[in-house]
Amino acid sequence: MKIQLPEKVNRIITTLQKHGFEAYAVGGCVRDSFLGRVPGDWDITTSAAPEETKSLFARTFDTGIEHGTITVLLNGEGFEVTTYRIDGEYEDNRHPKKVEFTDNLKLDLERRDFTINAMAYNDKRGLVDEFEGIKDLKDGIIRCVGDAGQRFDEDALRMLRAVRFAGQLGFEIEEETRNAIVQRADRLENISAERIRVELTKLLVAKEAGRLRDAYSTGMTRYFLPELDKAMVTEQKNPHHVYTVGEHSIHGIEIMNCFFEVTSDRKMYDKVPEEVMITAKKIAKKMNKKQHTILCMAMLLHDIAKPVVMTIDGDGTGHFYGHPQESEKMAKKIMRRLTFDNESISKVCRLVKFHDYRIEDSSKAFRRAVSKIGADIMDMLFLVEYADVLSQSDKMLEEKLSKINSGVERFEYITQNAQPLSIKELALTGADLIAAGVKPGPNMGEILKKMLDKVLDEPEANTKENLLEYLKTMDDFSL
Repeated sequence: MKIQLPEKVNRIITTLQKHGFEAYAVGGCVRDSFLGRVPGDWDITTSAAPEETKSLFARTFDTGIEHGTITVLLNGEGFEVTTYRIDGEYEDNRHPKKVEFTDNLKLDLERRDFTINAMAYNDKRGLVDEFEGIKDLKDGIIRCVGDAGQRFDEDALRMLRAVRFAGQLGFEIEEETRNAIVQRADRLENISAERIRVELTKLLVAKEAGRLRDAYSTGMTRYFLPELDKAMVTEQKNPHHVYTVGEHSIHGIEIMNCFFEVTSDRKMYDKVPEEVMITAKKIAKKMNKKQHTILCMAMLLHDIAKPVVMTIDGDGTGHFYGHPQESEKMAKKIMRRLTFDNESISKVCRLVKFHDYRIEDSSKAFRRAVSKIGADIMDMLFLVEYADVLSQSDKMLEEKLSKINSGVERFEYITQNAQPLSIKELALTGADLIAAGVKPGPNMGEILKKMLDKVLDEPEANTKENLLEYLKTMDDFSL
């Protein structure tokens, strides 16, 4: 079996070999190459000690030299090169007490997490597969190298990584590996929120994001997202819904990933009307990876407060009054707990807050709503609304979709015609007000707000001349 190694990777490997050392591409890059995927990065493992590796290349820097890793720079591109190693005893489900370097490739490979990530390759020897990684790749299996319990005791994050890989690759988790996760799920309490966030977000945008259910069923979410556990068992008892709160949210994520053409389950695509899919895909194409992640987090958290606010009326119907606002509060706490950046938190919270916002059917009302919500997230909000509605029952489905479609059209018209939605888009500035005799101070801000109100109702009024004339009519205009 042959892999086409990048020229720079091969250069590093052959340089090490010429000086009497072993060297291989290893791990995820080998796995992805055999799967026909383009590796995100290339890692190299070698029998050379870090200082020996450094002596062979002009430009290097220490990445994690205490663990044997240095980065080799070739024409500005970095490649991690790590010495074969044996990990000592783990005491915190995260880090080994010590690392011992070795010249035995098999000993290095057997400390790795899963068989599909424990393969090495170079052009001279070909594939080194000591643990049947290729077989598991062909069979679609996530299996730990050696004893699953031991691998998870070494690093508890590997349990969540197993689910993440299953979601990304569409593989099944082998029974022994799964059982070990169930038995050790509580070990995730020892893992940093940052590391958990990385794995969670990778799972949410995966082709089988629904494998989040595996994180729940194995008991892992209890330790990093207990709010989801409550949502998974909360029946909505409402004609607009057919799933529990949690299942509804996961379905929403799967639908969202259809818009980004990521979802592998063709049945999910069948749930989306053709007209909606065309519109949603067009919007999604404008989004980057971070926005995709934000959208999936918004779907995960948009109804997270429903178990808290749920009431049941005399007819046995469930109601969730105020859930968008409460979900916004909970989303902020959850995302801060998981160490998300401020921009992501802000956008997710706004999407959650306004995902069920009712707007009167008029252009004026819509412009005011966009001004309140923020034009920067409107396209994202439409995708959230589509995914939300398509994860509900069929009750009033056409009406709901029609309303979203109308919003998309109205926002497109606003954008194409450059209609003002904020103070900074007014044709008149604070300097213009001062020039007209307005004294600097709070009064100026109030005047600008009134002018924005006017142009939200009358976009054509947004000229300097019109706004200066409007200024003269204001009762609180003070010179």
